[in-house]
Amino acid sequence: MQILSLAAMEEASRTGSRDADLEHLFLALALSDQAAGTALRAAGVTLARAREAVQAMHSEQLNSIGISLSAPQPGRIVFHETRGYEWTPRALDVFKRAGDQGSGDAAAVLRELLVEPGGLIEDLLERLDTSAADITSALTTVTTSSTVTTPARSTAASGSINGSTETFVPAEVDVVWALLSDPTRMPEWNPSVGSVEFAENGDGQGATTWLAVVPAVHPDGKPARVKEKFRRRQMELTESVPLERIAWRTSYPAIKRGNTNVLAIDLAPAPGGTRLQLTVSWTRRGGWRRLFSWVLRPLQRFLMWLGLFQIGAGISRAFR
Repeated sequence: MQILSLAAMEEASRTGSRDADLEHLFLALALSDQAAGTALRAAGVTLARAREAVQAMHSEQLNSIGISLSAPQPGRIVFHETRGYEWTPRALDVFKRAGDQGSGDAAAVLRELLVEPGGLIEDLLERLDTSAADITSALTTVTTSSTVTTPARSTAASGSINGSTETFVPAEVDVVWALLSDPTRMPEWNPSVGSVEFAENGDGQGATTWLAVVPAVHPDGKPARVKEKFRRRQMELTESVPLERIAWRTSYPAIKRGNTNVLAIDLAPAPGGTRLQLTVSWTRRGGWRRLFSWVLRPLQRFLMWLGLFQIGAGISRAFR
């Protein structure tokens, strides 16, 4: 639900709205990497088509009350730069019913959205040349099928703490690869990188090393408080299989015996875009530090998930 909330409020921010409503939730579901998103895209409901339907609906609503202006033209996503977003009561009610009557996942949210009595979703589906029955049938097919294409699973590094997540990106594999494989474009999708500069050839075997500098300010304009020793990171390209997999190792040159981590991203084509699997591996410290790290393991796993969540959202946002 947190992932759906983020995507929906990002979509709301494109038109300057601070209220995320049913249509924004519908757009978020079209982006979902779960069965709900797969079912919508299988029924022809891509993000681009869904956005067009929402825009046309809003324009007609204005005309119906005597306002001959078009609905505000959407711009770029500014949710991460602004504050004050809330769900409308009817959208919150959909979430509540999905939790009370279902598993609370994206599929449960979609099922409740399809029976929402206000008529908004019915209107959108009609504009998209489909129906609630068609979407329900597609959802049933997806949830009972094991044929969904997913990226190859990454192998966990020995002696490390590992975590992974999946996300859907509304762009073709070659376009996504062009973004992820260009180190100078890393600031476009990695929120912890403000700029990148070439450093050197790392191990003499073709691996290229870059220096990444953290942003001086957060997206909302507030200064970023980062200790000096954490400001510069060494980024080493450790694996690159065009259109399939890329991996970056991060270390901190200013910290002796500091931890390193490897971010691996696997790509696979999917209807309407690309499915990504993001895996991060943190090296464990030896000696007494390793024993102490067990106490912090829940916090480490949360930070790991949060980092992957932000990176996945950043990659998706780059194509929206």
